[in-house]
Amino acid sequence: MKNPDGTRMSADEWDEVTFPRPTVQEFDHVVERAISRRGFLGVLAIGSGAAVMGTTFFKGIEAYAQQVSRFAFEGIEAQTDGTVHVPEGYDWQTLVRWGDPLFSDAAEFDHATGGSVEDSDRVFGENTDGMELFNIGGHEVLVVNSEYTNNDINLPHTANGTPESAEDVLKLQNLQGISVMEIVEGEGGWSVVVDSPFNRRITFNTPMMIEGPAAGHDLMKTEADPTGTMSLGTFNNCGSGKTPWGTYLTCEENFNGYFGATDGLSTDPVVAAGYRRYGLSEAGFGYNFHPFDARFDLSANPNEPHRAGFVVEIDPSNPDSTPVKRTALGRFKHENAATVVAPDGRVVVYMGDDERGEFVYKWVSRDIYVPGGDTSTLLSEGMLYVAKFNDDMTGSWIALTPETTGMSAAEIAIFTRTAASAVGATTMDRPEWVAVNPVSIEAYCCLTNNSNRGVMNAEGVVRTNAGGDPMTVNGVNPREMNNYGQIVRWRPADGDHATDTFEWDLYVTAGNPTVAEGEYAGSSNINAGNMFNSPDAVVIDSTGVVWIQTDGADSNEGEYAGMGNNQMLAGDPVTGEIRRFLTGPNGCEVTGLCWSSDRRTMFVGIQHPGAPFPDGEGLLPRSCIVAVKRNDGAMVG
Repeated sequence: MKNPDGTRMSADEWDEVTFPRPTVQEFDHVVERAISRRGFLGVLAIGSGAAVMGTTFFKGIEAYAQQVSRFAFEGIEAQTDGTVHVPEGYDWQTLVRWGDPLFSDAAEFDHATGGSVEDSDRVFGENTDGMELFNIGGHEVLVVNSEYTNNDINLPHTANGTPESAEDVLKLQNLQGISVMEIVEGEGGWSVVVDSPFNRRITFNTPMMIEGPAAGHDLMKTEADPTGTMSLGTFNNCGSGKTPWGTYLTCEENFNGYFGATDGLSTDPVVAAGYRRYGLSEAGFGYNFHPFDARFDLSANPNEPHRAGFVVEIDPSNPDSTPVKRTALGRFKHENAATVVAPDGRVVVYMGDDERGEFVYKWVSRDIYVPGGDTSTLLSEGMLYVAKFNDDMTGSWIALTPETTGMSAAEIAIFTRTAASAVGATTMDRPEWVAVNPVSIEAYCCLTNNSNRGVMNAEGVVRTNAGGDPMTVNGVNPREMNNYGQIVRWRPADGDHATDTFEWDLYVTAGNPTVAEGEYAGSSNINAGNMFNSPDAVVIDSTGVVWIQTDGADSNEGEYAGMGNNQMLAGDPVTGEIRRFLTGPNGCEVTGLCWSSDRRTMFVGIQHPGAPFPDGEGLLPRSCIVAVKRNDGAMVG
């Protein structure tokens, strides 16, 4: 999955090449915007990105000028080298790398082979992404997603990384999924507890339960599972979530690219329409699983992809438990799942669909969460909503029901994108991670970028998403050809995340004030010392600090000059101040963040480093997790 120049092709780029998006022939029907684009961006400059709307939307903004910075570190400069950098007074160490054994019967990593297929489900997975830490009976248990593989690195014996056998396919499948592992801090720092009873690998071939409205539907049935209630595996696990009752939520994102066809695609109109909406093709991303594993051959198993693209719940305290695919939370390219308990005890889960022009979703449970009580219905009985962002900086959650969509409950769960299009949801600039502030009633979502926003052809026709929904410039996505991205935040009405209305603003619009003017310079809290592009992950710590991780262009040239490698920054949600805290090695994405139970260690994910990191020159680059601590032993932040 590479561009002609040899660089890594993103899933969005692959979608665009494989499925050129339709255009909107008539977009005069788009409602006239309530405020002009120029006027809207002027408002954004007030309060360093926090818009003043004549309400108490963000209390404390008036004290901005008097407030002393809350950060305990000085921001660091952008970097372009092959290692990790943190502020003065902090240190980092490598906790675990792709291929490190979780069990003593697995061999140490072999750089010549990338590890054996026999050991591939007994070691830490590849391309770390979302992760959460659980304290289980005094044991620190870290659960980590492995999003995808770097085939040319993971299969060094092949010419270009394309699997040549069923063994090659199995190895790649085993290196993805989830790693559950106990970790411990000793005199030499943090390490994995090899052979801990908590240690577990969950892969493409781990049995899963299918639960919720889609379970048992004809579109979920296959020859191997005629009941449509059990499946094998979870894959392309991107962001994560953590429930109040101590389970892990892993989110299936770009599942479509693993499938291919040996003898054409289904002609069934429902299946074919779903393939187009979700980007399934005969060739896939080039993983080449389908010639060796019939489960990924769309010609043989046309319903199999309907069983992917969900949020999966895992119990890290019980290595014998069966993961559950929660279909009520919808099927799309899930980025992460951010949970919060509403004032009345109902559980709310916020989710983003990471593709240009797709949507932001919310789940609200029917039943209330009672600590120690039955939680079996909380992610299966309730209501799924999709967001509508109005240009007057208000918004609403539209319920996806048979009445509003014209679809059955099972169809809504399987073809959630189609349901959201039917109710007129707002197309967004790649909604990725969502985070809920634990000390203020607000939520944030990274809108990573969208180079197609507002783009028209010579005939004046605007680009659309895969469902034909126009990606015109609007209030919450205010820039054409948005290569920098922004972070939207909202506050629910009445301080209740379960309500169906909210007010919103943009916490930050990323940009480059050293080479651009106006809207592409970014919001007023962006400067030459903290600029970045493509905010991907957002995590808010227990004190309310907003941590931003990036996955964007790191050329350090042209419109990205001065931004350096991908990075992690800290933001103050009240003042809007943003400081750069960490930079990764060149070529990497910085993704995944959590803390030890005492908050004295921060765990950060480094995915697909381009440099020979962390082992050094001449050795394979390995995705990994690094542990960051303060030299004085205080809490990190």
